[in-house]
Amino acid sequence: MPQLLRVQNFSVSSDGFGAGEGQSLERPFGHADPSQMFAWAIHTASWPGRTAPGGSRGLDDYFTRDFAHNIGAEIMGRNKFGPQRGPWQDHEWRGWWGEEPPFHTPVFVMTHHTRPSFTLSDTTFHFVDGDPATVLALAREAAQGKDVRLGGGATVVREFLDAGLVDTLHVAVSPMKLGSGTRLWESPEELLDRYHLDVVPSPSGVTHHLFWRR
Repeated sequence: MPQLLRVQNFSVSSDGFGAGEGQSLERPFGHADPSQMFAWAIHTASWPGRTAPGGSRGLDDYFTRDFAHNIGAEIMGRNKFGPQRGPWQDHEWRGWWGEEPPFHTPVFVMTHHTRPSFTLSDTTFHFVDGDPATVLALAREAAQGKDVRLGGGATVVREFLDAGLVDTLHVAVSPMKLGSGTRLWESPEELLDRYHLDVVPSPSGVTHHLFWRR
C-alpha cells in the first residue's frame, strides 16, 4: 500500500481562511475564535480534550475519531508550532500543547531557522529547512510505512497542494466569516482540476469537503 499524504480535519471559515490575523502567544489563531471554528469537533464524544462524559456522535465524531488512524508522522509549518518569527530567541518554547502533545508521532516543523530536535512524551519535534518534497521524504521514512498527516497551517497546505503532493484532503468549512487572515482558498472549486470532491453537510452546521486525487 502507498504511504498517503493526508490533510485531516482542517477547518476554514466560509470565506476560506484557516486562521485570522495577528497571531500571538495569547491568540494562536489571531482574530479567529477557535471555539467557533472548531466547534464541530470540540462538541464530539471523541474530542481528545474532553474532560466530561457526553458529546455528540455521528459524522463529526467519525472525523474526530479518525484523526490518528494509520498516521505515522506529521508535517506542520512554524506558525502552527508557535508565535515566534525569525531566528529562535527562546528554545524554552516547546509548542502550544504542553507536556503531552496530541500527535504521538514524529513531527516535522518546516522553518528556515532550524533548532535541535526534542521529545515530549511520545512526540518528537524535528525542525527542518527544505522544500515540500524533501520534507515529505523525511516524514515518510519516519512514519515507517504509515501515512503522513499534513497538519497546516493554510500556507503550508497550499505549498504541498501546489507541489502536487497531497493525496487526500478533508476540510471542514465552518459557517463563519473572518474577512482576512491566512487563506486556504478563494473557493474549493480551485482544486477540481486535480481532485474529486464530495461535499457532505453536517447537522452541526459545518460542511465537510472530501477531496481525493483524480
